[in-house]
Amino acid sequence: MRFFCARCCSFGPEMPAVQLLLLACLVWDVGARTAQLRKANDQSGRCQYTFSVASPNESSCPEQSQAMSVIHNLQRERELETAYSNLLRDKSVLEEEKKRLRQENENLARRLESSSQEVARLRRGQCPQTRDTARAVPPGSREVSTWNLDTLAFQELKSELTEVPASRILKESPSGYLRSGEGDTGCGELVWVGEPLTLRTAETITGKYGVWMRDPKPTYPYTQETTWRIDTVGTDVRQVFEYDLISQFMQGYPSKVHILPRPLESTGAVVYSGSLYFQGAESRTVIRYELNTETVKAEKEIPGAGYHGQFPYSWGGYTDIDLAVDEAGLWVIYSTDEAKGAIVLSKLNPENLELEQTWETNIRKQSVANAFIICGTLYTVSSYTSADATVNFAYDTGTGISKTLTIPFKNRYKYSSMIDYNPLEKKLFAWDNLNMVTYDIKLSKM
Repeated sequence: MRFFCARCCSFGPEMPAVQLLLLACLVWDVGARTAQLRKANDQSGRCQYTFSVASPNESSCPEQSQAMSVIHNLQRERELETAYSNLLRDKSVLEEEKKRLRQENENLARRLESSSQEVARLRRGQCPQTRDTARAVPPGSREVSTWNLDTLAFQELKSELTEVPASRILKESPSGYLRSGEGDTGCGELVWVGEPLTLRTAETITGKYGVWMRDPKPTYPYTQETTWRIDTVGTDVRQVFEYDLISQFMQGYPSKVHILPRPLESTGAVVYSGSLYFQGAESRTVIRYELNTETVKAEKEIPGAGYHGQFPYSWGGYTDIDLAVDEAGLWVIYSTDEAKGAIVLSKLNPENLELEQTWETNIRKQSVANAFIICGTLYTVSSYTSADATVNFAYDTGTGISKTLTIPFKNRYKYSSMIDYNPLEKKLFAWDNLNMVTYDIKLSKM
């Protein structure tokens, strides 16, 4: 589009400035590179703007309405150009999507061809029909459908289901071993630790490490299912989450939240006979907090015990004082300057926290990642990060003898900050890098 003016056109201040500037842009933009803009006062002193452009085709300037019409036309052209540019961009996007879908289709075709070849291979090597080799189904069993390879639809494997009494399974356990949960008082030496089973994952970084437990000697109103959990990342750890049911614990819905009267330190807390036992922050004091009444029932300093980073486990976390429970009751694991960093083990009275008996081991506390007690024997774990760690030492309080072990122990999430034994369930409870897990164990018969 071209706009030419045969003579100079002058506009006074009554013409809106916006229109004046649009007209100037119009004249310059359409290719009239010789256009000139001047302003000067007329004879009456009013300001005049003057545009000059050569135009051999027109004898006079168009009216203002004609100029505005040209401006509107230019605006429409620009809108069309923008729309066209958007269409080109959309076309490019669609072409890329078309290429991606074509590639996916080709990959799918190759997978289908491979699957067909695998099915054909299975058909060539399939077993004889079961009709010819059928055997009697044992009494009390039932037979489910056979596997038909003539169709690609969902198939069920043929199986035989036989009811077996639980007592028979226990009798057929490998001779000389007690499995997890195989009796309330059965004791023995640890010989095997199973793979970890993950029950719950912490929701925030405050659960990077922590402690969770069930009471091996529950008292009313608590049951064997009641579970407690403490996220221990932070400087003022006071919250204790309580779950009435295991299902609530696994889903993350606490039935109650306790606020402790003073903050705790480390991941060494335990629950026993209706009370929470924990180490007070930045102290060597062990505290008994009765959960049902939400009151402190006893406090006791552990004589000479290191605290707040003096003698922690190898992973740190101010794990200087670690409480434990086994078939015999309540214990505390720690170290002192007198023991020169070796693990010291004391049996505690659960009512008043008085020390009943103490043993000093030859196991350096900072050289092991964690410890727990089973049937009066202290066990230590070699590493808190290695996926293939071991239970590496045992100290028998009955004989005062320690020995090395090589029982495999899996740190699945590679940051185990708490490992405790539950003598009621005969399992290990652990906290591994935000994850709350359990381990089945086997004990040799005494």
